[in-house]
Amino acid sequence: MKLNQKALKAINNPVTRRRLMDALGCTEFTIARYIQKNSDNLTKAASMKIIREVTGLSDSEILEESVIIGKY
Repeated sequence: MKLNQKALKAINNPVTRRRLMDALGCTEFTIARYIQKNSDNLTKAASMKIIREVTGLSDSEILEESVIIGKY
């Protein structure tokens, strides 16, 4: 799963990045990279809790809808 652009923009600030750093136990550089690459690490439970608190959005408003293409 990935975050949508609205959520990525909302969390790309120093205060929220600091909270994510503390929750995930990584550096600010790593969090910035996660945001830039829309890493799956941003959808971990600890990250999602912070993102919900900061943005006031629900999971369905934070996450992108993904389309699965495959053979049936």
